[in-house]
Amino acid sequence: MEKNTIYTTQAPEPIGPYSQAILAGNTLYVSGQIAIDAHTNQLVNDTIETETAQVLKNMRSILQAAGCDFEHVVKCTIFLKNFNDFAAVNAVYAKAFTKQPPARETVEVSRLPKDVNIEISCIAVK
Repeated sequence: MEKNTIYTTQAPEPIGPYSQAILAGNTLYVSGQIAIDAHTNQLVNDTIETETAQVLKNMRSILQAAGCDFEHVVKCTIFLKNFNDFAAVNAVYAKAFTKQPPARETVEVSRLPKDVNIEISCIAVK
């Protein structure tokens, strides 16, 4: 099996010893994304809606770097700091996944990197 690292300057630099994504065969594994603007290196977290939109923007950039888009995504995992944000996150998320939304789980966690409110990872198939 061939394994390739996917990297783009249009998404934030990893904040630890991991890759933005790995393409293994025709399956793309995208690391959890948080709401860091790749151009300013600043968090975008005014509201849960703007934070979620930035996370999805980062994810889209990585998917595009691998020759994919949201339609290729088969699985997402959403980590929320506060499950009361579930409905607001879903409203933004639904705009990205308009056709055949992927399988997904959403879990509440006590803490996320840089104390953000949301992190999303995904798996896509080319």
